[in-house]
Amino acid sequence: MKAWRVSENGEPRDVMRLEEVPDPRPGAGQVLLRVLATNVNFPDALLCRGQYQVRPPFPFTPGVEVCGEVVELGEGADAGRVAVGDRVLAQPGLPDGGFAEYVVADAAAVRTAPAALDDAEAAALHIGYQTGWFGLHRRAHLQPGETLLVHAAAGGVGSAAVQLGKAAGARVVGVVGGKEKAEVAAALGCDLVLDRRSDDIVAAVKEATGGRGADVVYDPVGGDAYAKSVKCIAFEGRIVVVGFASGAIPTAALNHALVKNYAVLGLHWGLYNTKDPAAVEACHRELTDLAAQGVVRPLIGGRVPLEQAADAVQRVFDGTTTGRIAVLPALTPGDEKGAA
Repeated sequence: MKAWRVSENGEPRDVMRLEEVPDPRPGAGQVLLRVLATNVNFPDALLCRGQYQVRPPFPFTPGVEVCGEVVELGEGADAGRVAVGDRVLAQPGLPDGGFAEYVVADAAAVRTAPAALDDAEAAALHIGYQTGWFGLHRRAHLQPGETLLVHAAAGGVGSAAVQLGKAAGARVVGVVGGKEKAEVAAALGCDLVLDRRSDDIVAAVKEATGGRGADVVYDPVGGDAYAKSVKCIAFEGRIVVVGFASGAIPTAALNHALVKNYAVLGLHWGLYNTKDPAAVEACHRELTDLAAQGVVRPLIGGRVPLEQAADAVQRVFDGTTTGRIAVLPALTPGDEKGAA
């Protein structure tokens, strides 16, 4: 089969190579999937650059979440839970990730893909929306009527938080970079869109909230975004830290948090898979219901063939995309959909 492989660290466009590799076979308790769509995540680029918290051995295939069709069950895989022909969501284990034609995954961890979503949308529902749901509900306890400030609101992670915030009855303020992304954030349903390149974020948030500030901040960016957040956070506000896409990891001034009475909440969603898998399953059911109702629908900024995966990962790292980019192995080069 064809699979993208990384044999040294560097920029994704430079170090990802499309190669012919042996077809994988499912081991005990695993399933073999024909990949229908692989969602491009920021960590895919960090893996290529050697900057992710997990460093798989070379050579490895990035791609941390897929929508796939079950084509074979390994010994001991629960046939009552998953069957050949099922369309499922999965997180393939490294070093053999999802930018490939086939992949194996643990049968116990696959989940039924929502029927209301196509392959690309389904692949984008899992990590980003689970992170958003746990961040807003489990960690920040977002309440109807509260103001939610979302950084990088037109990106894959931010767009999920915008939709989930609106579904929860919050007033959503989206921060973006540039006119095109501002239009995307507005179309997602943001009540107020701010351009970090031209707007005074702190002053605008305070003005929009009558001086109170944002009750909840959802921050996948870090750096300057975090610095601005602490200047416009409300009394008893909650800042949810979910990543550092800017590359700058801020240092929290705990005396400031004490004086202003706000909380800084870390969220590593992956820990719930081992610490509380039942909560992850319950969240998937909730997200599936929201998708069926049309309340949430992942924003797909582009659908590209397998041959263009390296370029897609690079563009996500460079911050030039909106929503999620999905890699579809069955897509023919030249037949791309939804230009990013």
